[in-house]
Amino acid sequence: MLTVQNLSVHYRGIEALTAVSLTLRPGEWVGLIGPNGAGKSTLVKAILGLTPYRGKILLNGAALKRQRSQVAYVPQRSQLDWDYPITAWNVVMMAQTRALGWGRSPNSKAKKLVSAALDRVEMLPLKNRSIGQLSGGQQQRVFLARALAQQPNLFLLDEPFSGIDKKTEAVMLSIFADLSQQGKTLLVCSHEWGEALNRYDRLLLLNRRVLANDTPQAVMTMENIQQAYGANIQALHNQNGMPFVC
Repeated sequence: MLTVQNLSVHYRGIEALTAVSLTLRPGEWVGLIGPNGAGKSTLVKAILGLTPYRGKILLNGAALKRQRSQVAYVPQRSQLDWDYPITAWNVVMMAQTRALGWGRSPNSKAKKLVSAALDRVEMLPLKNRSIGQLSGGQQQRVFLARALAQQPNLFLLDEPFSGIDKKTEAVMLSIFADLSQQGKTLLVCSHEWGEALNRYDRLLLLNRRVLANDTPQAVMTMENIQQAYGANIQALHNQNGMPFVC
């Protein structure tokens, strides 16, 4: 179980997050939503230990910073350098670097984990393909495989459904359902709207603080969205072409 208690983050005098508290239970699939600049990425970075914060972040009652191996992160595709000369196999093998130690050759156990992870995302036949030669959906599956090979209890995913094909979406949804049944916890930063939000067990609506934390139907009300997005609500409505209420 992930517990965040009274978390605050400041950047150069600007308050990015204020008194954020939340709990993610084993087996839950939670969507993290909010406008640009709401602090979604900042929250993820704090959980990953990549930015200073005040407050507590606990995993199963102990400080998460002492359990980094239990957390896997799948970044946005736009944040990655796809021209870097590395194969799909080696991307996924990066998940085993900490366990193996820097500079050590992978053992049979590591190879089996990597092979199984690539097979699970249906990318094993393309394991020797350069990551830059893969389609967007294939790239996303490779980085999900890297997270799977780490064998964590908590998955943090940043826009995993952005710009992917239907096959990749189906593969990912199947994997997420399996992970949930295994008691793994998934926190997904999302810009999705409408019916797509109903795939989550719960939504966290964030704008520097938690504005709503409940089922998608309870969170996606006009009142909550107005509070989060303010004057931008009409532009968002026009852009998505759908009402906000699920």
